[in-house]
Amino acid sequence: MTRITLPRPDDWHLHLRDGAMMRAVLPETTRDFARALIMPNLVPPVVTAAQATAYRDRILAAMPEGADFQPLMTLYLTEETEAADLRAAAESGLITAVKLYPAGATTNSASGVSDFTRVKPVLETMAEIGLPLCVHGEVTDPTVDIFDREAVFIDRVLDPIRREIAGLRVVMEHVTTRDAVDYVRAGGSDLAATITTHHLVINRNHILAGGIRPHYYCLPVAKREEHRRALVTAATSGEAAFFLGTDSAPHLDSAKLMPCGCAGCFTATNTLSILAEVFEAEGALERLEGFASRHGPGFYGLPVNEDRVTLEKGEPVSYPAAIATEDGPVTVFDPMMPLHWRVVA
Repeated sequence: MTRITLPRPDDWHLHLRDGAMMRAVLPETTRDFARALIMPNLVPPVVTAAQATAYRDRILAAMPEGADFQPLMTLYLTEETEAADLRAAAESGLITAVKLYPAGATTNSASGVSDFTRVKPVLETMAEIGLPLCVHGEVTDPTVDIFDREAVFIDRVLDPIRREIAGLRVVMEHVTTRDAVDYVRAGGSDLAATITTHHLVINRNHILAGGIRPHYYCLPVAKREEHRRALVTAATSGEAAFFLGTDSAPHLDSAKLMPCGCAGCFTATNTLSILAEVFEAEGALERLEGFASRHGPGFYGLPVNEDRVTLEKGEPVSYPAAIATEDGPVTVFDPMMPLHWRVVA
C-alpha cells in the first residue's frame, strides 16, 4: 500500500498556548486537522465560560487565511469551579470537555485539584449531563516514583472516583503504561484513552541513555519499552476506546534547554507522517483511520469529518527542525527514523 485516504483527523489533546506562540504553531495543526480539543492550562487558566469564549475568539482570529478548523474548548477544573457555570457552558455548546489536572502535575497546573472531595458536586453534574472529564492521570505525591505515578493514580484517584460517580465519562489522556491500557480495556463504554504521537515512538532510554535529551522530556514521562509496545498495540488494535491526542506542547528552546527545563514534545508538524510509519510497521495501516479519524468523534458524540486527507508513500519527507516564533524557535519532534509518508491532499 502506497496511498491511503481517510476522513480528516481530529486531535483530542492539543496545546496552543496564546499570543505569539499560538500564532506561530496554530498553522501546524490547521494544515492537517479538522478539529482539536484545546487544553485550558494558560496563565491564568481558562476556568469560566467567559474565559473559554475569549480564548476561542483569539484562536479563531489567529487562524491562517482559508483554514477550515474548529477549536473544541475545555474548562480547567479547580476546587472553586461552579457546577452551574459549567452546566451552562456545556449546554450552550461552548465546551466539549472539562480538564482535570492534579495540582502540580505538569505545565501550568498549579491551580489544579488537591482535594478531590471538593470537586465531587461538579463531577456529579458532569455525569448527569454526559460531559466528559479529561484527566492528566498522575499523582503528585513526592514519595511516589515518577515512573509509577500513572499506575498509582488509577488505584488511588481514578478508580475510586469512577466507582463513586456512576456514569461519569472519562478520557485518560496521554496514557503511557500497560497498566492504563489494561484499565481502559476493562473500563466499559464510559472510559477511553488518548495516545500521543511521541509516546508511540520513544521510551525512557531516548530521554536518558547516552546523555539527557530535553526535547524528548514530557509529562507523563516516557516509560520502559514494554509500556511503549503496549501503547503501539492498543493504538493499532482497532479498539474504539483508543484514539489520537497528540499532546503537542510547544515550548521555546530557551525554556526547554534549561537546568529545570519544560516538559513537552511539539509534534503537530509531522504527526500524520509518524503515525502512518508506526501503523505500517505493525501491518495495521487500515486501522489508522479509526485511531485518527473515527474513534474520537465516536466517544464525544460528534460526526466524523466529511473532508478527506490523502497520504502517499515515497522518498523520505523533510520537515523543518524548528518552527520560528517572535520569541525564538520551537523544536519539532524528531522521531529518529525516516518518514516516507506525506500528506498530499
